[in-house]
Amino acid sequence: MSVSQSQFTRVLMDPNLPVPDGLSDAQSGPAGRRFNVYRNNVAVSLTEAMHAAFPVIAKLLGKENMDGLSGLYLRAHPPSSPLMMFYGASFPAFLAATEQLNHLGYLPDVARLELALRRAYHAADASPIAAEALARIPPEDLMQTRVTLAPSVQVIASSWPIFDIWRFNTTKGAAKPKALAQDVLITRPEFDPIPQPLPAGGACWISALMQGATIGDAHQATRITTAEFDLGTTLTLLLQGGAIINLDNKG
Repeated sequence: MSVSQSQFTRVLMDPNLPVPDGLSDAQSGPAGRRFNVYRNNVAVSLTEAMHAAFPVIAKLLGKENMDGLSGLYLRAHPPSSPLMMFYGASFPAFLAATEQLNHLGYLPDVARLELALRRAYHAADASPIAAEALARIPPEDLMQTRVTLAPSVQVIASSWPIFDIWRFNTTKGAAKPKALAQDVLITRPEFDPIPQPLPAGGACWISALMQGATIGDAHQATRITTAEFDLGTTLTLLLQGGAIINLDNKG
């Protein structure tokens, strides 16, 4: 009896399922033992990949809990690509849907932050504009300018102090997180991504830019919900992070 690709994958990802009939080794003998060794190696490798991809989540949960959660995730979401840089993309949603973790409501957003850091790291390179290029635009034209952001730029909006949680678990001597909402900007001015907390409204403004709004239109939309939005500070964060790669003020 032949084994379909979907059946093989399902059995491979779940150690509780029996080895399917029809598998044979190079000598045409039953492949049960070898299959179990291979299945165990795959599970161990993917568990290690989850620890590497989400180190803060692993630290918050502890190794044993992270190992068990990785196994559950593996069975629910087997890899769709041989490239491990893509594995775990649905992990934040998986955490949010796991009832046993409902008392740790910040976990999904912390996972989103770690996933965004990984995406920023693997994003394509892009050359940033010089700060002087923005300064040369007449003030009356600046608000009509559209910007193109580097592929590495990521924005995470959260109701939790995700930056402080991430920093407390990655930086020795960092202050304990306070009970406040934090939006995070991730830029990659050199080789490694850098997360920074955004001022109120910053995530809304940058998201509008990403969707093609002009600086002025994005500013007006942001001020509707965040009257205290600080455009200058947020724009400076983008420039310092090498996030802006093109300006278009041609209307």
